[in-house]
Amino acid sequence: MLTLVRLMAWVVAIGLVAVTLSPLEARPVLAPPTLERAGAYALFGFLLVLSYPRRWGWALLVTVALAGGLEAAQGLTVSRHGRLIDFLVKGGAALAGGLAAQGMHLLLTRRAVR
Repeated sequence: MLTLVRLMAWVVAIGLVAVTLSPLEARPVLAPPTLERAGAYALFGFLLVLSYPRRWGWALLVTVALAGGLEAAQGLTVSRHGRLIDFLVKGGAALAGGLAAQGMHLLLTRRAVR
């Protein structure tokens, strides 16, 4: 099961890279942009922290670093631009998703001990 969650986390990461650095007109639109950003990064944070429960702090750092790195990399593309507010939304959502996963992990671990 852990292998499947890890695979899902890294597939989401690859998707984030592809969607973030693709031309704006090629980006799929499913919801308002802020909601899409928050949802995608919250999912990534959640899955990555679940994937590496013993290194959850590292996983949180990776999620925020990916958000910042991709936002900065948008400046290298022709049709995209990185903005601080977008990074704050993405990084905050990644942290929220990751912390939710860590909380769930702790709760399930405590229940298993009882």
